[in-house]
Amino acid sequence: MSLPFDVSPDRPEHIENILNGLDRYNPETTSVFQDYVQQQCEDRTYDCYANLALLKLYQFNPTLARDEDITNILVKSLTVFPAPDFALCLHLLPPHILTPAATAHATPAAGDAPLSEAVQKLSALNSLLAGAAYAAFWTTLDGDDLYADLIADVAGFEELMRVRVAVCVGQAVREVERPVLEGWLSLHGDELVRFVTDVCGWSVDGATVRVPLNKENEAKGTVVRENVKFDQFSRMIHRAYEQPA
Repeated sequence: MSLPFDVSPDRPEHIENILNGLDRYNPETTSVFQDYVQQQCEDRTYDCYANLALLKLYQFNPTLARDEDITNILVKSLTVFPAPDFALCLHLLPPHILTPAATAHATPAAGDAPLSEAVQKLSALNSLLAGAAYAAFWTTLDGDDLYADLIADVAGFEELMRVRVAVCVGQAVREVERPVLEGWLSLHGDELVRFVTDVCGWSVDGATVRVPLNKENEAKGTVVRENVKFDQFSRMIHRAYEQPA
């Protein structure tokens, strides 16, 4: 069972105290949250609630905002798809950053143009993930040097993404052709075999990768029974013929 978005088992006690008190809106805590974002990037943990708190502080105090923190938070939120964390983070960013530079009506402040481009690039990745276009996700990620810069601070980003893709695949299918899975995971040959067997616990049978039965990919017939009594219909019909007062 997944945890609520405001709960993180790896959250330090001092961060927990800030989030549960009025200091979460204190600009002086901005540096604490910034250090915590960097810690998440380094040790592969993730705390959506704390990251949203930092973005909220940036909303209230735009002069304190740092582009690298915003992009790192967005990149980290991609690693937990299909959770809606990426969209939650976008809703806390200024509108002119969300609008492509070529169509923006307002002139962005100095330094916002690179951030706007980065947000657009990451939004494109999120859209591909949301549409289960996993092969296109890897092609897009590898096809632009800007992506390499954006994910550089997030340790193990590609590995984390492969795990998330595998989780989604395992919930949807019982078997998949090996060439298709190679495109979805951007792994080939022995690397693919090691990943699906050691990490996922799947098996490779020639050109087919088999996924064990689980409660998500098991095909079950569903029978829906409606417990509606006749007197409920009679009351509804009676009211239909009642004259308005």
